[in-house]
Amino acid sequence: MASLPLTAQSDAIKYANDLYAKGNFQAAAKQYEKILQNEGVAPELYYNLGNAYYKMNEIGLAILNYERALKLSPRFEDARFNLQLAQQKIVDNVNYNQQFFIQRWITDLMHMFTSNQWFTAGYLFFLAALIFAFLFAFGTSVRQRKNSFYTGIVLLLFAVTSLIFSGIRKNEETNSLQAIIMSGVVTVKSSPDESGTDLFQLHEGTKVTIKSVLGDWAEIKIGNGNVGWVENKSIEKI
Repeated sequence: MASLPLTAQSDAIKYANDLYAKGNFQAAAKQYEKILQNEGVAPELYYNLGNAYYKMNEIGLAILNYERALKLSPRFEDARFNLQLAQQKIVDNVNYNQQFFIQRWITDLMHMFTSNQWFTAGYLFFLAALIFAFLFAFGTSVRQRKNSFYTGIVLLLFAVTSLIFSGIRKNEETNSLQAIIMSGVVTVKSSPDESGTDLFQLHEGTKVTIKSVLGDWAEIKIGNGNVGWVENKSIEKI
């Protein structure tokens, strides 16, 4: 496990960090939960909370909070490292469908930044494109106008791509479709009721995608493409 950040931003955070440092992980977790509820969310708080739950062997809660930290700060390397450690303790060995390498590269690139960061990048690329459009319009030589034209086109494409990524990430951040299995063992059903056929089992910590919700049941999909229904109480949205 990467070391716990001990830089206190408030007395409450300092108190929670001290509890953690003393090995009182349960009390530390309760304190971090209270801070998140009363003072607002922050990736470092989710990270610290995930660490406390990991120490308590609450793998589902640990993974949930590491994922929430990364949702707010995609380049939070300590959270990513600890998430990978926690995932090694998941019982389920889901064979994920392999994406085409270009699709996987685009997905990884998009998730390097938040929606606001991609929007800022798009705005800056657009401003730069306008500058080169100005240089193209008032260039004093054919070579300058030609270079300005092509550079402006490339920057405009970067701007559009960044804004598209921003929109996708914004939708992911506000309408979370990712969730974590929180119960020890969950039987996935063929239909949204107890009488449905048992399809397969999932264990605490497994990440799923929510396809739809019907009453007290959620239709979920796992990495290998398998689909089924579980009770809402057995999962927690990231």
